[in-house]
Amino acid sequence: MATAAAKNIKEATFEWEGKDRNGKIVRGELRAGGEAAVSASLRRQGILVNKIKKRRVSGGRSIGAKDIAIFTRQLSTMMKAGVPLLQAFDIVARGSTNPRLTRLLLEIRGDVETGTNLSSAFRRHPLYFDSLYCNLVEAGEAGGILEELLARLALYQEKTLAIKQKVKSALIYPISVLVVAFIVVTIIMIFVIPSFESVFKGFGAELPAPTLFVIAMSKVFVAYWWAIFGAIFGGGYMFLQTWKRSEKMQVAMDRLFLRMPIFGDLIRKAVIARWTRTLSTMFAAGVPLVEALDSVGGTAGNAVYAAATEQIQRDVASGTALTAAMSTTGVFPNMVLQMAAIGEESGALDDMLARAAEFFEEEVDEAVKGLSSLLEPVIIVFLGTLIGGIVVAMYLPIFKLGAVV
Repeated sequence: MATAAAKNIKEATFEWEGKDRNGKIVRGELRAGGEAAVSASLRRQGILVNKIKKRRVSGGRSIGAKDIAIFTRQLSTMMKAGVPLLQAFDIVARGSTNPRLTRLLLEIRGDVETGTNLSSAFRRHPLYFDSLYCNLVEAGEAGGILEELLARLALYQEKTLAIKQKVKSALIYPISVLVVAFIVVTIIMIFVIPSFESVFKGFGAELPAPTLFVIAMSKVFVAYWWAIFGAIFGGGYMFLQTWKRSEKMQVAMDRLFLRMPIFGDLIRKAVIARWTRTLSTMFAAGVPLVEALDSVGGTAGNAVYAAATEQIQRDVASGTALTAAMSTTGVFPNMVLQMAAIGEESGALDDMLARAAEFFEEEVDEAVKGLSSLLEPVIIVFLGTLIGGIVVAMYLPIFKLGAVV
């Protein structure tokens, strides 16, 4: 009962100040259930406590994948330098600018300090540490190469984040331009076109067809702007929610993305790079191939490749070679299949998959650069045609009146 009650005590971080046995003033931080626990712990260390203050922790921003990647790299670097694990957690937690990350790391440190394995402590926070992360840490603990696997894990996270960021930047640019174009057109339709319409009424002549079309569109925007914006934002929200919650919708959208004429090739290369990088990292850590494929499918980021990974896992479990299982799915290019085959024959599968990942990461870099160069003139032509068409349509009556005069 006493043990259960102790576990229910909510710990906090306390800042303290005191004097050591030599009379020197010392300061520090300690995580405990209360000031009495802090005072008792410091007395056992021979410190005469002068002041104890509970640290105020603000909410802070949410913990992202980049925060976890930076933490992993810092932890790996300090462990390679010979810093004890608990002290390394303290250093990283104090150096973090995100209070939420600080609390998370201190909670994990507290679990490890009480005798919990590091992998088990990470598994208690699945929102931030997925199965791949925990499996690699567990393999490192079992093999006594934790710092090496943390370095591999940090490299994997950094490469994955870089790929995601490049794909997002390639997709966000045209989307943002389209949004700005819609806002500009809306402003013109609601506020500018009605002014021209009142001027054209005094002409007493029939207006050109393009002008009549633009004026009709303006009347629709003025009368039903609330319905237009409601349909766009409401429909967008419902679409995103359905996409997020419906597995069938996710599969359909992932297939659609891969078939897109311009972006499909970029997304396919990014998915393959992430797939090969994940499998290489898992296999190099000594995780059995069938178990490694469990994590690979979920981290691919595409339902088509996740389903293909499940099929590969079933085939490999039944005795089929990895390359043969990959080729039957029909979603991997010949280059990846050849690299995997060479890796299987030479016993260096992790190295060959890592090289394939590097190749496709470079391909993504080149694709993003080429896509930016391609989209800029296309977007300029699109905006020029849209805005210029509206302007010309509204000035046609004026040109016609000038010709008559």
